[in-house]
Amino acid sequence: MGRKFFVGGNWKCNGTTEEVKKIVSTLNEAEVPSGDVVEVVVSPPFVFLPLVKSSLRPDFHVAAQNCWVKKGGAFTGEISAEMLVNLGIPWVILGHSERRLILSEANEFVADKVAYALGQGLKVIACVGETLEQRESGSTMEVVAAQTKAIAEKVSKWSDVVLAYEPVWAIGTGKVATPAQAQEVHFELRKWLKENVSAEVAETTRIIYGGSVNGANCKVLAMQPDVDGFLVGGASLKAEFVDIIKSATVSS
Repeated sequence: MGRKFFVGGNWKCNGTTEEVKKIVSTLNEAEVPSGDVVEVVVSPPFVFLPLVKSSLRPDFHVAAQNCWVKKGGAFTGEISAEMLVNLGIPWVILGHSERRLILSEANEFVADKVAYALGQGLKVIACVGETLEQRESGSTMEVVAAQTKAIAEKVSKWSDVVLAYEPVWAIGTGKVATPAQAQEVHFELRKWLKENVSAEVAETTRIIYGGSVNGANCKVLAMQPDVDGFLVGGASLKAEFVDIIKSATVSS
C-alpha cells in the first residue's frame, strides 16, 4: 500500500506557556517509531506556534489550526497562509467541524481555504464528517462526499493533502466510531476518490480518523485497512499521545 501512518495532535484552544513546554518535553523524550513508519504533526494554538516549532524534536512537525481564505490584509483577527509560511510552519488544519458548525464555514469556503493554502506551499489536513442527526438519518456518505467533492473541485495536488474523517458526534464526547464504522466510511471515501478523482489519488491519499481517539482504542482502529492514522484531540495534550503514535506499528 505504501501510505505512511499519520498522527496529528490538535491541541485546540488549550494551554499556557508552561503547559506547552511540558507537552513538548514529553514528546521530545518519547521513544516512538521512526519517521519511516509514522509522520507526527502537532497543532498548538497560533500564539504558541513559534515556541513549539523552536523547541520540538526535528522529526515531528507543526501545524496551524486554521488560516485565512486568501492573501492577508484588512481581515482583523485572521492569520494568512503567507504568515504561516514565513514562520516555517509546514501544515495547517482546515475545515474542522468546530469551525464548520460554530463559525458556519461552508463546504465551498473550506475548499477555497484548502486550495489557497496549498497554493502557498502549505500541506493541509482537510476535515470532513457528519453530525449525529445526519448519521441517524442514513446520510453519512452523502454529507462526507459533498464535503470532499467541494475540495476536489478546487484541488489538483492531492499529495499534500491528508483527509481527516471526524464524525462530529464522536468529537470530545467520549463516543467513538466502532472500528467497523470508521473502516466503512474510510473505504467509501477512498472509493469516492477513485471514482471521482483518480485511482492513484485514492490509493495514495491518507485518510485518518478523529473522534475521541485515545490510548485504549487506537490499536484496534489502526488495524483497519483504510484507516491511515489519527487526528487526536484531548488525548494529544496527555502522555497517552505517545501510545497513539506507537499504534502505527500495528497498522495493516
